[in-house]
Amino acid sequence: MANQPESRSVFRTCTLCEATCGIEVRVENGLATRVTGDRRDPFSRGHICPKAHGLLDLQRDPDRLRQPVRRTPGGWVQIGWDEAYDLAADGLARVRDAGGVDAIGLYRGNPTVHDMASLLYWNVVTQAIPTHNRFSAGSVDTWPRYVQAGSMFGGMLHIPVPDIERTDHLLIFGANPVVSNGSLMTAPDIKKRLAEIRSRGGKIVVIDPRRTETADVADEHHFIAPGADAAFVLAMIHTLFAENRVNPGRCADFVRGFDELPELVRPYSPEAVEHACGIAADTTRRLAREFASAPTAAAYGRMGTCVQEFGTLACWAIELLNIVTGNLDRPGGAMFSRPAVALDFAVSLGEGGVEFGRHTSRAGGHDEIFGEYPVVALAEEIETPGDGQIRALMTIAGNPVRSFPNSARLSRALETLEFMVALDFYINETTRHADLIIPPTSPFEHATYDVALNHFAIRNVAKLSPPALEPEPGTRPIWRTLLEISKRMMGLRELPVEQVDSIVLSRFAAQAIAASDLAGIVGPEDALVQLGDDPGPMRLLDLLLRTGPHGDGFGQREGGLTLDALKQSTHGLDLGALEPALPEKLATHSGAIELAPARITSDLPRLADWISQRSSERPAPSAAAGGHFTLIGRRDIRSMNSWLHNLPSLAKGKSRCTLALHPRDAERLGLADGDRVRVTGRVGQLEVPVEISERLMPGVVSLPHGWGHDLPGTGLSTASKRPGVNSNEITDDSALDVPSGASVLNGIPVQIAAHPGA
Repeated sequence: MANQPESRSVFRTCTLCEATCGIEVRVENGLATRVTGDRRDPFSRGHICPKAHGLLDLQRDPDRLRQPVRRTPGGWVQIGWDEAYDLAADGLARVRDAGGVDAIGLYRGNPTVHDMASLLYWNVVTQAIPTHNRFSAGSVDTWPRYVQAGSMFGGMLHIPVPDIERTDHLLIFGANPVVSNGSLMTAPDIKKRLAEIRSRGGKIVVIDPRRTETADVADEHHFIAPGADAAFVLAMIHTLFAENRVNPGRCADFVRGFDELPELVRPYSPEAVEHACGIAADTTRRLAREFASAPTAAAYGRMGTCVQEFGTLACWAIELLNIVTGNLDRPGGAMFSRPAVALDFAVSLGEGGVEFGRHTSRAGGHDEIFGEYPVVALAEEIETPGDGQIRALMTIAGNPVRSFPNSARLSRALETLEFMVALDFYINETTRHADLIIPPTSPFEHATYDVALNHFAIRNVAKLSPPALEPEPGTRPIWRTLLEISKRMMGLRELPVEQVDSIVLSRFAAQAIAASDLAGIVGPEDALVQLGDDPGPMRLLDLLLRTGPHGDGFGQREGGLTLDALKQSTHGLDLGALEPALPEKLATHSGAIELAPARITSDLPRLADWISQRSSERPAPSAAAGGHFTLIGRRDIRSMNSWLHNLPSLAKGKSRCTLALHPRDAERLGLADGDRVRVTGRVGQLEVPVEISERLMPGVVSLPHGWGHDLPGTGLSTASKRPGVNSNEITDDSALDVPSGASVLNGIPVQIAAHPGA
């Protein structure tokens, strides 16, 4: 019996997108051999998408770093872990001591949201290096939503999601959940859930410049000019006020600024915005009436609404539509999740609530947003001499040279740094600039929990992902790396990392208990005794579970959640459908929903000017004149930003990095499918093959994000064979959503011409 091969299954959550699908990892003789859907997961119900299979490729990828590497004149050289920690801290400290702490920049990429240890222990780094020059991927995909949620509800994580399991009417703007699997809406098996809306007699309407895969399963799809979402939704709200169809329901008792709304939406009649939006006034009125008269309804917008010129206004208008129709915070409408781990207190550490612009960037004068500057400030802060000039950079799990607008500028700026350290799996287009790269363990080799994504879940759920495999010999987990660098930066080099972790736990315990209903009942010291002595993120998770709304309160609530209880629930726990959460959820200074926050409404004159300009254009702005077009992005279900292009199972198949355009536009330019064209924007140009598609609105072209794996000095052997082109070579780093400072990646003016060598 002892000689029989080991064979077991480990039940986890997929960490490659926001859907949090349950997976079964089959392990044979210490190797992961297969990934399938966990049929007993109460949330995902056995569903997975192709990305889940990429986890096997990531585990096996020979390009994935297992040990720290240092750049030398002769190339990359593997070094020891303690040497790497010393080198990282010494390089950062040298720059700090010469130029002040603001001479260090910190950048956090999107994958940290999918890894508990990276997310929680990055807070330690920002305390050890209290620089103002902090950046994240949020300002290229999410900040408009955060600014809207913070301004209206009082917190960046106070984001309602469609209660799609009970809604009768779902209105989708600029989102493609069938492909994205939901975004700021954690909803596994979304295609089936959408089908269930229609099967019970409900309706789905999609508003998008592209006929997406989600539009294919909807009842209606309407093309809209890129950037026009705010104008269109305000025209819907205008209609409701004009026809006396406004009824905020139970929210009427805790809103502020309601009397301002009629005047704010007055200029946006369906006729006034018709030409700029490309949607007939009669259609706008009908859609508004249907939404308001549905038994329950939810409006939802995502990437297309966040990465445009009026992203914050669009997010605000969509939430207003939910509110004025009585669909906020009621079953079947837009509701707030009640996650088992609530991070509201953690994301506000040192942030002082939702006061924006408490300091501004040195070179460009950009407002701070939740403690960070927009990513467009990074290159200029590196380039601009003077006190506080960024001379060192630390990144974690990010590839900004592929994800930032005007990426060539950033790449040039990184070359001038005195020191750069990257925490990453790969030598990619960004980390190739680093002096040092320190890798984490693979997702299969450590435990995790979705501490962030469950804030946006369409049901309240909890699931622990235990390690599926033992870490490869000689590797180290990311939490230890973050603590090792942080303690050195704080002058605690000789202090054992376990002792530093206990200090971190003590501070978290004091803050978590103070922010819960246990304050004055359970002392931090008593909690620490119950949390035990094992260092690492599992103790932090236990703390957050027990102080959370479903937790045991360290013995104060019988039957409540603990880490031990979660470990026993192999397939995860369904904690119930979403429930009304207002006004308790509100954290604004007034204690009410702020319907007309000045930071947002002050951008309305700019929107009015935009509408006026486009309304004066003939023909309609959706029709290309000559070679002038408007560029938007798109996503493939096998892709997630720039993360997954080195994984063979996800890179195979036909090329997905093509410029899609409407047949009429192709005919006018004399283009055939597969022809190469030159696409020119304000900051650069690129060459790409054409894909002719009736899915695009005439005058609009579409290019996916995250490609362009053809730069020298990278270690991406699979991605480099089919590199595609980098859309951010032509996106404009001067184009911003004003209230949030977020980058504009959709609605970019470009020119297209047949490539002379095609």
